Amino acid sequence: MKTKQLGSSDLDVPVIGLGCMVLPGFYGPGSEEDAIATLHKAVEFGVNFLDSSDLYGAGENEELIGRAVAGRRDDYIIATKFGNVRTVEGKPGIDGRPEYVQQACEASLKRLGIDVIDLYYQHRVDTTVPIEDTVGAMARLIEQGKVRHLGLSEAAVETVRRAHATHPITALQSEYSLWSREVEDALVPVTAELGIGFVAYSPLGRGMFGGDITGPDSLAEGDRRRDHPRFQGENLEQNVQLVEPVRQLAAAKGVTTAQIALAWLLSRGEHIFAIPGTRRVDHLKANAAVPDIVLTADEIAGLDAEIQQDAVQGTRYPAGAMAALNR
Repeated sequence: MKTKQLGSSDLDVPVIGLGCMVLPGFYGPGSEEDAIATLHKAVEFGVNFLDSSDLYGAGENEELIGRAVAGRRDDYIIATKFGNVRTVEGKPGIDGRPEYVQQACEASLKRLGIDVIDLYYQHRVDTTVPIEDTVGAMARLIEQGKVRHLGLSEAAVETVRRAHATHPITALQSEYSLWSREVEDALVPVTAELGIGFVAYSPLGRGMFGGDITGPDSLAEGDRRRDHPRFQGENLEQNVQLVEPVRQLAAAKGVTTAQIALAWLLSRGEHIFAIPGTRRVDHLKANAAVPDIVLTADEIAGLDAEIQQDAVQGTRYPAGAMAALNR
């Protein structure tokens, strides 16, 4: 697996990591034994950059990772996130208060069973708290030896600049894929300018560019994607057609649609990384091979031309979650 320096930090990470949200507890039930086996196999493939959050499964995701990495901490680069919270009534909220930063970090460390988090993200920006205060509290975690590097998720350009002026930001995590390209206008350039790594989550469009989604019957009952506008009704009928040019190119090159989508993403900039999620070892192995796939300039241009942003039907999140984004 090809590795690169993440931002201006001393972290050398694989260009393809592993988004752990899809492990049991968030996209539906699954085998913890299989999940842990996948996490162990990830090391063999060089996909040892794990991404979690205290939100996923209300902390269960971090606990699962903790059980998987026990006794082999040095084999992994572990990133997790805080700030996307649930109220006592179960309603979504955002908390960036300095006192909460400390509390959340200590809770994540306990669940993960580790002494230090390699990369700690603010999951969503709390617009009621100055970003300087939140990042200042995150920086104190570095001083305490509990965190090595800082990141932001779904932060606007001005927020990124202010945060980076407070303490160096190592990575910005935002959704980026063939059908979610809004970040190209400003966020991708500003992260390159500031020496910040860009970590793309949902790089396969929440599985759309994995090639297996053909309609609503492709999603199991309880799959949270059923709540997303892009996976509903006529939107889904239109959106599945976007995969066809990717499928055709994949067939011509003898690879999978997912590999083409990831190779396209890595072509967008030297500072870009991807964290596709998977529970399957065969998909993990295929993801690890992506850096060896070379797309020509004409092939990249062809995908750009055939998959236009205005052809994508539906927002990438339900209305409530869209309102929580810092834009």
